[in-house]
Amino acid sequence: MRAFPARPTPLPQASQPSQPSQAVAAELVAVLVAVTAGQARILTTHKGLALPSGPFEQTHRSLQAGMRAWIERQTHHPIGYIEQLYTFADRDRARDQGRRVISVSYLGLTREAGATDEASGWRDWYRYFPWEDRRSDAAEALLADSILPALAAWRDAAPDAASAQQRRLRVDTAFGLGASAWNEDFVLQRYELLFEARLVPEALGRNRAGAPALATGQPMREDFRRILATGIARLRAKIKYRPVVFELMPDAFTLLQLQQTVEALAGHALHKQNFRRQVEQQALVEETGELAQGGSGRPAMLFRFRDDVLLERAISGSKLPLSR
Repeated sequence: MRAFPARPTPLPQASQPSQPSQAVAAELVAVLVAVTAGQARILTTHKGLALPSGPFEQTHRSLQAGMRAWIERQTHHPIGYIEQLYTFADRDRARDQGRRVISVSYLGLTREAGATDEASGWRDWYRYFPWEDRRSDAAEALLADSILPALAAWRDAAPDAASAQQRRLRVDTAFGLGASAWNEDFVLQRYELLFEARLVPEALGRNRAGAPALATGQPMREDFRRILATGIARLRAKIKYRPVVFELMPDAFTLLQLQQTVEALAGHALHKQNFRRQVEQQALVEETGELAQGGSGRPAMLFRFRDDVLLERAISGSKLPLSR
């Protein structure tokens, strides 16, 4: 019987990549900060409901160049210092028609200047996070009378004792309760807790039916308020170890103006003499030899940041004190 040659073993088929279930787009978002008259301010669009943003386009030379282009196109405001903040790419970040969006966010520092139109403008950042301004009695009352009782109810509604204990620990850590101290850097953690407890309108979806009656700040579109919370937390942490605050100051300023700027960013008051002592010890500023003009009372000495401090943009080192 004639032997037939063995049938060659078929080569394994190359696995075909699965087709994406939805399109993906890259978006650029800016948290642009200024401090004006002792108030921390952010540049917004869509009548305060969004941050400057736009898609990353083929014509953009780089991500940062694209971000600068969108800011100037939407707000007509030039910007100086800018750094990448965070990339948001959660699976649930979908837009219309199922388009998934990856947002590359930036933190920028500038000084408020120029006119803005009805759609874009500068707004107090505590308008969006009123509980973060510990300089005011209103923030303390909001926490004590509304937010903390609502979080306690959310904690007690946990499905079991272990979950309730975990929620208690998270609330205490984020809001400085029990053995925990208030940490001004935990802006995002506090907002995320309020979101999880469905105490902010953004947690309820687009129709926001059954929105909570709590005064938990002005909502924003999509997750712009989450991005803003990330920017505030980054800047609060950064001013402790880098002298970036000089980007927000005029060329000449009084020590009181410098202190008020730091207080506006940190959200709490500082001890005047301790602040000035630490600024002097760290040799951050030098006298200009001129006095502030106008105002009542004795004219105050004007200061400027030292040249070597200005070089600290590129390296870590000097810091501005946040001790109370």
